[in-house]
Amino acid sequence: MTDPLDQLKKALDTTTPAPDKDMKAANIRLAQKNFDQIQGSAQHARPTSENRSNLARLLTGVSGMIDALTSRGGIVATTAIVAVGLIIVTPQGRSLFTPPVNFTDQEEPIGSLPSQPKPDLSQENLPEREDVGKLAKSSDAPSRRDLRKQEAPMMEEPMIMAEEVAESDDVFVSGAIAPAPMSLDSNLSRNRQHIVAPSEPASIRSETNTETFANAPSNPLKITVEDPVSTFSIDVDTAAYAVVRSSLNAGTLPPAQAVRVEEMINYFPYDYVAPDAGVTPFRPTVTILDTPWNADTQLVHIALQGQMPALDTRPPLNIVFLIDTSGSMQDANKLPLLKQSFRLMLGQLRPEDKVAIVTYAGSAGQVLEPTPASERSTILAALEHLEAGGSTAGQQGLQQAYSVAENMADDGDVTRVILATDGDFNVGISAPGALKEFIAQKRDSGTYLSVLGFGRGNLDDTTMQALAQNGNGQAAYIDTLNEAQKVLVDQLSGALFPIANDVKIQVEFNPATIAEYRLIGYETRTLNREDFNNDKVDAGEIGAGHSVTAIYEITPVGSDAVLNDPLRYQTEKSVATSADELGFLRLRYKSPGASISQLIQTPIFTDMAPISTDAQFSVAMAGFGQLLRGSNYVADWSWGEAIALATQARGADDFGYRAEAINLMRLAQSLSVE
Repeated sequence: MTDPLDQLKKALDTTTPAPDKDMKAANIRLAQKNFDQIQGSAQHARPTSENRSNLARLLTGVSGMIDALTSRGGIVATTAIVAVGLIIVTPQGRSLFTPPVNFTDQEEPIGSLPSQPKPDLSQENLPEREDVGKLAKSSDAPSRRDLRKQEAPMMEEPMIMAEEVAESDDVFVSGAIAPAPMSLDSNLSRNRQHIVAPSEPASIRSETNTETFANAPSNPLKITVEDPVSTFSIDVDTAAYAVVRSSLNAGTLPPAQAVRVEEMINYFPYDYVAPDAGVTPFRPTVTILDTPWNADTQLVHIALQGQMPALDTRPPLNIVFLIDTSGSMQDANKLPLLKQSFRLMLGQLRPEDKVAIVTYAGSAGQVLEPTPASERSTILAALEHLEAGGSTAGQQGLQQAYSVAENMADDGDVTRVILATDGDFNVGISAPGALKEFIAQKRDSGTYLSVLGFGRGNLDDTTMQALAQNGNGQAAYIDTLNEAQKVLVDQLSGALFPIANDVKIQVEFNPATIAEYRLIGYETRTLNREDFNNDKVDAGEIGAGHSVTAIYEITPVGSDAVLNDPLRYQTEKSVATSADELGFLRLRYKSPGASISQLIQTPIFTDMAPISTDAQFSVAMAGFGQLLRGSNYVADWSWGEAIALATQARGADDFGYRAEAINLMRLAQSLSVE
């Protein structure tokens, strides 16, 4: 076989003079001395047997590269050999070689050639990427795929270079041309972009996971005779369910604090009884069920179903997309998925609707002026040009987005800001309390804020919840394009068009029939008793066609499930007029734009609405959420029983959401096995 060096010499068409034997021997001794000095130091340890094996494979691959390069032309070969800087990383992440030794502080080789000025290969003097690509394509350099075919049989370790995932051959050339030898740390930094390491799901990389979740300890069991009234704000957010799904599909149980049980329940569309047209914006339905995880208790199931106005009668819509383009958004499941998601949403807008785009990363900027939705190509072009980079100027972005929204709004229009982010607000207003105050000042103008979360690893759910709850909007987490279809297409009207604002629920339980009770979920939505009648206290919104579910577990008087002993000196409370009355339900809401609330109230009897499959499935999801949180109240209930209940109540399931939930239960069951 012809030696590759001989091939290179032939390609360069040069004649090498015969070496001086004495000079050669002296240089060999000096080279060995320098080698021993460098490789024997603590900073540059000698290669291990494993590394020597890697080295042999590398040199074999380099030999193939030289063969290919020299067969294509001497100029390209010379440039590549002189300028290549190799960094070899073992599967354990250790550097196998440092760059070539700089002999400035070493003894000069005997008989060395006169020193030549080093070529200026600094980044600012490198050719532009486009120019490098032209150089590669104008020469006869081998393609990336050709080189991989030669190297593949020789490479046994899972080393993945940037050219393996690039789309054009110019990446190989830009990856091959590197600066002259420098320090190891600097060289790694300069070449980091050309090495793609195998990645684990972000949700299980604990060393880089900075996720925070807005939650609180599970609601405690209340003694009815001491504390008969429960008050809370409704919640139609769905982010928690999607986060749970993301974790389970990544092969890990979600953090307990990520599970908000009410969002697990309300993720699904339910076909509850709708209100009569023109009466109220939503209708409550109460059902009494046996508790599947405790034979001695019951469930009070409260369902609210919002009306769906005719779509052709809705007012014009103004949307400001506030898009996080910071460096943390560069992953495929963040900014790229965000672009695909908004593309789906655009198809749901009418020609008279308008869209504007504001971005923030380091500083905020408007990249699209208010544009009619009919100019789809203009909007899509602005989206496609977005790139991730920089820090996160969340405050500045929010301020500019609201300013743009206010300028777009006309009388009768619906104006919304939709924030898309991974939640990493690290510049500006970063505390949830400060964000709450800022957003609360803006919502009274009629411009609501919804928040869409993307990606895992640094998801700041706490901030996202603070924004959405105080912006009178919805918080959702998008981990797949199917989820984008659900949130931004199927449920778009509910997210953008409210039919009832500041919706509050208050239940007074009858101590003559109910000994104890607890609200399942809604830990972050609890209100003081006096807040119910205070119209200045903010609460949740119901959108067009939305359904909302709340479930109480109640313990009848005399049940074996009563956990608290009666107090010795407790005075008897008043008893309801009917022994069949379990409690009394009150709801307050405001019509959009109104400042005075309206009241709906009804007693809760032992015999209420018939038990529907929707009610049963929502109970299965309540149990699912409590199992994930490790609740003591469902300690004896098994995953198999939860799966059986959900399967029995799956119903029609047109889009497969419930079937997906059952599969997630099965995953959680498998992952829970110790």
